[in-house]
Amino acid sequence: MSNHGNVTAITAKRLTLALCAAGVIGGAVGAIAVEHNNALAAAAAAATGAPNPAATPAPVAATPAPVAGNPASVALPDFTKIVSHNGPAVVNIRVVGTTKVSQRQMPQFDEDDPFFEFFRRFQPQQPRGGNGRGELVYGAGSGFIVSPDGVILTNAHVVRDADEVTVKMQDRREYRAKVLGSDPRTDVAVLKIDAKNLPVVPLGNTRNLQVGEWVLAIGSPFGLESTVTAGVVSAKGRTIDNNGVQFIQTDVAVNPGNSGGPLFNTRGEVVGINSQIFSQTGGYQGLSFAIPIDVAVRIKDQIVATGKVQHAKLGVSLQDVGQSFADAFKLQSPDGALVANVERGSAADKAGLKAGDVIRKVNGQALISGGDLSAIVAIAKPGDRLTMDVWREGKEIQVTATLASAKADPASRDNLAGVDGGAKLGLALRPLDPAERSQVGVAAGLVVEDAGGAAAVAGVQPGDVVLAVNGKPVASVAQVRDVVKKSAKSVALLVQRGDEKIFIPVPIS
Repeated sequence: MSNHGNVTAITAKRLTLALCAAGVIGGAVGAIAVEHNNALAAAAAAATGAPNPAATPAPVAATPAPVAGNPASVALPDFTKIVSHNGPAVVNIRVVGTTKVSQRQMPQFDEDDPFFEFFRRFQPQQPRGGNGRGELVYGAGSGFIVSPDGVILTNAHVVRDADEVTVKMQDRREYRAKVLGSDPRTDVAVLKIDAKNLPVVPLGNTRNLQVGEWVLAIGSPFGLESTVTAGVVSAKGRTIDNNGVQFIQTDVAVNPGNSGGPLFNTRGEVVGINSQIFSQTGGYQGLSFAIPIDVAVRIKDQIVATGKVQHAKLGVSLQDVGQSFADAFKLQSPDGALVANVERGSAADKAGLKAGDVIRKVNGQALISGGDLSAIVAIAKPGDRLTMDVWREGKEIQVTATLASAKADPASRDNLAGVDGGAKLGLALRPLDPAERSQVGVAAGLVVEDAGGAAAVAGVQPGDVVLAVNGKPVASVAQVRDVVKKSAKSVALLVQRGDEKIFIPVPIS
């Protein structure tokens, strides 16, 4: 399970980088955003007719409100048409999962520390009692439908370690959702519900998004469904972690419960997924961050096609080039990505990059900072080639690297996921080793390393040894899967706990 908020120290004020959480299953539940397009920019966009990459309904532009006085003044946009047209495709997401109590103890902060109130308010809602090894926790977030057959985008931290995910539509219909896959690195997850002819949002792009444009967010802050907030794009290309995502910064009000919700421009197109905030208190303080929709769509396409995400890797550690570095390296301007270290055997090493190189351009695109290069690698695929203009020892040379594959990030714990219609017991199992079999006194069995979902509710505990399922002795996870696949509503586990053997019925969700 993730923490309620990821905390990052920023200068002496220790601003909190918080995944804004409501309920806290996946940590913080982020932002609602609103897009700023002044009347002139909106008119220009309408005139150019920027293409929409997704096969989605035509975007609905915000109508400028009438303005009295100076005819040259900029009118404020009217977002009502965007809300009425796209609101039905924005969903509320509720999650249920389990976490070990020891992992959810409140960090030790002084009561005067601004973090104290944040963690106190967003502690997991744990039921009283329990066996002390795992507790049910609940959380909530937002998402939006991108395909009429029920494909939904949200944040990975919203559904992290979730055993049950429920999607609630604006018309109050509810569906059990399956997590097709999630990518913690970019914080994007893809859900699927069993439905047809659903409303969808049109997808835009961030290339034409400008600082100062109006933006709009719809989501469920604090569980208040279908809430709308608006603001402007404060900045683009913000690098706030080491994962290579260049966030859209806005001043749209973002609060717990809105992570995973869409950020619209004034044409009614989704340009980002609200994800994070900077805060000293855990609540909104004027800075919110959204994942560019271009990045999210790339992740979504990989998950839908293959069920997993592949990231590329160059194999370098980077620094920004400040004025002092520019003077030392005799650069005309303090921009580019300074190579601090090259990983042995990496794509960068094979291409001939060296520590001290300053990468100025990649495939013809100028780099301002190291974050620009990280962002390029983040959206690339293994096997892609990068042609880099490199400043080395007072001369410019060209280096070409073929990107390798980065090690896959685990999306969730190793659950015993059912293979029949997404059934799930919620168990993480491994075979007993010979010493354990001798100690327990059995010929074969599987030890329960973690129990969640239906199994935890039924009373299965970590440390139990599963001897049989529906009366069939099991010695491997594959055998358990096979029995679960053939079962309709529940399975009976024969479990050894200490010196006792007991049967535990577990429903298949």
